[in-house]
Amino acid sequence: MNNLEKYNEIFIETFGVDEESLNSDFISGQVDSWDSIGHMNLLAAIEEEFDITLADEDLMEFQSYDAGKEILKKYNINFE
Repeated sequence: MNNLEKYNEIFIETFGVDEESLNSDFISGQVDSWDSIGHMNLLAAIEEEFDITLADEDLMEFQSYDAGKEILKKYNINFE
């Protein structure tokens, strides 16, 4: 499984969505299940899957599907 597949699977499992919904419109304020608990579950799953610890500012900025991919690039996680 490549990094994009792992990343998508985390979103699918955390928010109970179809892969087709994962796009630039997938933003925390637009997804009912992306509340504070969903946010923490998402971040914990990402940290565990990719064996990283996100910095505090990254935790706060991780507010969309696309933003998350950009943040993870700082941790040498690429999605090509």
